[in-house]
Amino acid sequence: MKRIIGYIALAIISLQVGVFALGALGVTTASVVPVANLAICGKYQRNTDDKTCVVDGDTLWLNGVNIRLKDFDTPEPRTNICGGSTEIELAHAATNRLQELLNSNAWTIETFNIDGTGKRLLATIKIAGEDVGDILIREGLARRWPNGDEFWCR
Repeated sequence: MKRIIGYIALAIISLQVGVFALGALGVTTASVVPVANLAICGKYQRNTDDKTCVVDGDTLWLNGVNIRLKDFDTPEPRTNICGGSTEIELAHAATNRLQELLNSNAWTIETFNIDGTGKRLLATIKIAGEDVGDILIREGLARRWPNGDEFWCR
């Protein structure tokens, strides 16, 4: 696996919310600085080459690339809802918490390959060496993927 570390300057120049260097089908890691303006994606926001926003608690767009954070899952705010209004409320809480974490901390992103949908790049984001998924799980906003209990459906 190819690993690239330490692209803070590139991140700042390329995208003012911090971005990653994307390797060709290899593993790529880049450092990112918090900028405190990574927005939550609008419901009907178009997919553009510079789209950068948090979709939900486990998905975001960075510089036009759709990123699915791996190894954890958060409730869905709009589709495949199994837990009604409780799930939607928890989904919004997870989305807001991911946004807060990314906007208030320096973080690294490690990208892998495309997910099973064929549309999203799998990645992990770490803050001070801790996966954001582990933070959201510990806070009761997410579950392990794929075998964690989908507690919000009960």
